[in-house]
Amino acid sequence: MKVFYPFYNLFLYLLIDREDFTLPFLKVDLTKKYCNIMKINIFISLVLGILISEPITAQTEVSNPFGNALIPDMIADASIQEINGMFYCYATTDGYDQGLETSGPPVVWKSKDFVHWSFEGTYFPSAMKEKYWAPSKAVFANGKYYIYPTINGYMYPAVSDSPEGPFKLARGKDEFHKPFTSSTLLQTKDPSGIDAEVFIDDDGQAYVFWGRRHVGKLGKDMITVDSVTQIITTPRKEYSEGPIFFKRKGIYYYLYTIGGDEKYQYAYVMSKVSPMGPFEYPEQDIVSTTDYEEGVFGPGHGCVFHPDGTDDYYFAYLEFGRRSTNRQTYVNRLEFNEDGTIRPVELTLDGVGALRKVKREKKIKIDTIYASSIAKPLHIKPMKDTLCRRTEYFVPAFAADGANGSRWMAANGDNESWIIADLGTIRKVRHSEIYFVRPTAGHAYLLEGSTDGKVWEACGGHEDIKIQSPHTDTPDKKYRYLKIKISKGVKGIWEWNIY
Repeated sequence: MKVFYPFYNLFLYLLIDREDFTLPFLKVDLTKKYCNIMKINIFISLVLGILISEPITAQTEVSNPFGNALIPDMIADASIQEINGMFYCYATTDGYDQGLETSGPPVVWKSKDFVHWSFEGTYFPSAMKEKYWAPSKAVFANGKYYIYPTINGYMYPAVSDSPEGPFKLARGKDEFHKPFTSSTLLQTKDPSGIDAEVFIDDDGQAYVFWGRRHVGKLGKDMITVDSVTQIITTPRKEYSEGPIFFKRKGIYYYLYTIGGDEKYQYAYVMSKVSPMGPFEYPEQDIVSTTDYEEGVFGPGHGCVFHPDGTDDYYFAYLEFGRRSTNRQTYVNRLEFNEDGTIRPVELTLDGVGALRKVKREKKIKIDTIYASSIAKPLHIKPMKDTLCRRTEYFVPAFAADGANGSRWMAANGDNESWIIADLGTIRKVRHSEIYFVRPTAGHAYLLEGSTDGKVWEACGGHEDIKIQSPHTDTPDKKYRYLKIKISKGVKGIWEWNIY
């Protein structure tokens, strides 16, 4: 029945084309109105029937509401910086579908040009199985690098010889037990506090900012917080997390979040005196807020950074359109007025492109891409803003659209999932880059090549699970077709680049 059902509906659809058509087996006389309704219903059934009966799903024209995210993965709370010509992105790893109960392992994404990002393994081995959130930037002091993530709900200082790790706890044993250990950053009866942001001033004095508008001085050891801390007074009193602090042309800027859902936004105060104030309150103090026209919802917890040797500043933020712990990070330019005040960020989901020029091989344009199956569309319901309603699609074309905000996903129950790229003609394939969905959980796969789409040969992949992104293969042979068979890991691909 599955094969013939679409053709049966097509017969009915073509047959019903008169105002007074009669279906004798239903004993109903159909007027034009009811005929049109029936034709619509039959057409929908026809389309669904074709999709059900067709095992290979090709490119489908549907929209991508998530644009071009910075990283081809779900991340939030990003801390981005440039160290020795390399961009680093430390962040919370999202997308584990367990809400606030867990998170992905700590990984650091790296890029030379700010477009092509990669990671391999973890930079904090002892924290692999912990609830790891909101790491700070890696701060260089005392000949080492310090980072201040929130682990199991508490801030911890960690140290390494390299920004790539491996990091270990800077105080006490390099191990964790809940709810906290004696190695927390705050050595008080209540060592709570989240979302550390560390700033070192021109005179070498370090400061640490954290949630609910707290600030304190750091000792020279970078792990001792002055017993005298302050709460920064701001004109807006709502719950605040994800502090951002930086200095530009003699002015200190303190950015703080408001809310934590589709209503997420950033406001700021500024000081010309010191990192601890006193602060001025600009009349226009909102840096980022939901932009309905651009389709950007809840731009929250992120960072401000600028490439070395430039006065170009950028604002990175999570976007709340997938809800809670399924977020992605985006970057837009941060502009200033002549008096030093910050202009509201012109938010887009398009990204800012390359910030450094890096010579790369020419990418081969994929002619057609199709897969074993497609996951059902995901209808995302709002939390507080009823206008934030999105539908995410998972068609194969999204694995080759050059946009990190879209992905192909195989259907549930597809245990032999695959995706095929047709290059249109036989081409020399030098290498392949695969950005799998949820890469921090690891993948195993087989890459095959073919000249005719019938006879296939292995040309890449690995049987063991590897935690990295992208997975790179170098076939260095001529093929028209390439096929990825995913054997272990989440059955989905953010992007597939072929060179």
